[in-house]
Amino acid sequence: MTWRATVLTLFPDMFPGPLGVSLAGKALASGVWALEACDIRASATDRHRSVDDTPAGGGPGMVLRADVLAAAIDAGDNGHSRPRLLMSPRGRPLTQAQVAELATGPGPLIVCGRFEGVDQRVIDARNLQEVSIGDYVLSGGEIAAMALIDACVRLLPGVMGKQASGEDESFSEGLLEYPQFTRPQTFEGRGIPEVLISGDHAKVAAWRRAEAEALTRARRPDLWAARPGQKATKSTTDG
Repeated sequence: MTWRATVLTLFPDMFPGPLGVSLAGKALASGVWALEACDIRASATDRHRSVDDTPAGGGPGMVLRADVLAAAIDAGDNGHSRPRLLMSPRGRPLTQAQVAELATGPGPLIVCGRFEGVDQRVIDARNLQEVSIGDYVLSGGEIAAMALIDACVRLLPGVMGKQASGEDESFSEGLLEYPQFTRPQTFEGRGIPEVLISGDHAKVAAWRRAEAEALTRARRPDLWAARPGQKATKSTTDG
């Protein structure tokens, strides 16, 4: 079965966007995965194709209507059992573990919110899982949906050139990725760490592990705290 992402949005022309280029775009063109961008307005029933209304209780902005969005979800899901996601800044933070799980399934149905938000009743009635890509607010959920889809697609079999590329990177083991280097051997007086050109694979692996641990401790103490009992090796580049 082809992995399929169905996106419900008020702006279907935003897709595929960045998903249509590079590795994701090649995989999309070759049929490794499929993308459906469905216009929420197609489920509106009045002659003005209204999809929103004023917030109950007052306040600024508009809210996506439960009846219209529910109809769009039902049409987009087409009776299949798939993860139903709502991109929302109040959702649980997206993790690499969740991405990996989504990549092994049939593919999600993703709702892109707009305006002041979505009527809570449709979130509850259609079992939408709210997902956040960071502690900030975007104009809508489309860019967040693209980020989630891209993260999943790159893990699909055949998308990346070497499977190891997806196994040895940030968050794959709860650690940030170690520093990378390539030619030229000297750049503006800065050289490549000698261990990386030593040819000693064991020493290279140990160096990379030490750097990953040091970076994680320094930049993401929350990730480091989730690894109890993990003893770090001192970084060889941070001093």
